[in-house]
Amino acid sequence: MLTQKIRTDMTAAMKARDALRVQTLRGALAAFTNELVAKGRKPTEELTEADAITVLKRLAKQRKDSAEQFTKGNRPELAEKESNELKIIEAYLPQTANREEIEKVARAKMTELGITDASGAGKLTGAVMKEFAGNADGADVKAVISSLFA
Repeated sequence: MLTQKIRTDMTAAMKARDALRVQTLRGALAAFTNELVAKGRKPTEELTEADAITVLKRLAKQRKDSAEQFTKGNRPELAEKESNELKIIEAYLPQTANREEIEKVARAKMTELGITDASGAGKLTGAVMKEFAGNADGADVKAVISSLFA
């Protein structure tokens, strides 16, 4: 399971004295525990694979947003730290679909749903996101669909 892999990797990072990796993985494990408690389960239980991925996606989004804000605030050293943490977290996430795959599915869904103009863009976006079941970035899907109607 993903939780066990993160625990094992954290132990290896401790032995290697990789402080950033240890801190990031420890934070992820804490987020897993928080998720369990929020769902009314015991903190000693383990999250399902899907729940663990959801939590990791949330952590990745937080790191992206933080890095963006630090860059805007002229704090490049903090932005770099957030970006490095993001890379560590993304290593545990499943591979997301690329733009070509998204476009292929979007074109197929367009003909399937009979959408011909931009008024059906919202419906098409929903159908494409459902098709990828969380394995596609929403911003990429939106950009691809906008380019189809441009």
